[in-house]
Amino acid sequence: MARERILTAAEAGPEEQRVNYALRPTRFDNYVGQPTLIKKLRIAVEAARRRNESVDHCLFHGPPGLGKTTLAHVIANEIGTRVHITTGPALTKAADLAGILMNLGERDVLFIDEIHRVNTTVEEYLYSSMEDFRIEITLDGGMHARVASIDLKPFTLVGATTRLGLLTGPMRSRFGLVEHLDFYRPEELHTILALNVRKLELKADESALTELARRSRGTPRIANKLLRRTRDFAEVKTDTMSGDGRITREVADYALNMLDVDEAGLDDMDARILLALMEKFDGGPVGVSTIAVAVGEDAGTVEEVYEPYLIQEGFMARTPRGRVAARRAYDHFDVVPPMKQSDIFDELLG
Repeated sequence: MARERILTAAEAGPEEQRVNYALRPTRFDNYVGQPTLIKKLRIAVEAARRRNESVDHCLFHGPPGLGKTTLAHVIANEIGTRVHITTGPALTKAADLAGILMNLGERDVLFIDEIHRVNTTVEEYLYSSMEDFRIEITLDGGMHARVASIDLKPFTLVGATTRLGLLTGPMRSRFGLVEHLDFYRPEELHTILALNVRKLELKADESALTELARRSRGTPRIANKLLRRTRDFAEVKTDTMSGDGRITREVADYALNMLDVDEAGLDDMDARILLALMEKFDGGPVGVSTIAVAVGEDAGTVEEVYEPYLIQEGFMARTPRGRVAARRAYDHFDVVPPMKQSDIFDELLG
């Protein structure tokens, strides 16, 4: 049967709750960022609460680390129910899905991460479950086959995906809310870090939090990870740091440099992708699969994890012929752009 976790703040153990969930917002009131999306969700949740119904099914898509899982927890907390968590690859058989659905309580939230990877057969069983809160299971086989229809308690399915285009049309159409999560602004990440500093009972300068926020790739998950790693550097005495536990601007800069996060928030893999594009392929255009082979990374990971931020920040562009390096990439790494044929002609004519 598919692996499933049921988690609420009350049920999680003290240590597990502190390590895994202390930094996550639990209500709309303390959720920072995504203002338009939060406004829509507030209305949907409040309307469902007044009618004593389950919230309409939600599909969140966007790069990893922007809060899709957190939103599932927030929705469940707002309506006072539990959240059940599984992943698309774990749902390999209809029986896996049936077991989870039959254990859902009234108005519970079922969160399916990587929903674009749900088995096709399982996806078809989801259709009736989402629309009619009913699942039909075939019993026996051959001449003795019969179908058992099982009524389900009303629930909310929250799906998360980094690749919306891989979802089938029938699946997308069954979600009442289909929303994209955007990268966070540095000011929003600064607010998140300031809140989490208090939760973790740390001492940190404003300038340090500004630096962490600026170099966190617009992603709360990365910001929180860098905060925890910077805390480690602040607590260890070295030749240049006192080890008193306070996160200063100098400590943050030292930690980020040690973690290979540069001034623009680019990590080692970002740099390898851009340098390969500029130095090995003359700035492109080149396909994402070729770039992935050049840097030793999976093409899907390059496209889903690294490319969105690099494009949004103007380091590279996606064209019909492939990926190309932008002027900002050459300036950032101090690489001389290749002289294209048109540039040679312009120079000769000039």
